[in-house]
Amino acid sequence: MAIRGAALTSLILIGLVAGGLWWWAVLRLAFVPEHAGVLEGAVAAGGWGLSLLPVHVAASRARRTGAGAGRRDGISGTGTQG
Repeated sequence: MAIRGAALTSLILIGLVAGGLWWWAVLRLAFVPEHAGVLEGAVAAGGWGLSLLPVHVAASRARRTGAGAGRRDGISGTGTQG
């Protein structure tokens, strides 16, 4: 399912606004920390937290079935020892 037209434009606009707000908060915290408040800190920390999502929210591998499905060491339990 592809996103087209107005939906794509609005998503890009939302992303640009959110990115602009994040940079505003980070630069304000970096250059004028005495005037920065809780809002800037929350926006900067929230944006940093969102950047971790692609790493920590990923599709898990499909479950294995059959002999050795519970083992994680790659040994299936079938075959002979030698």
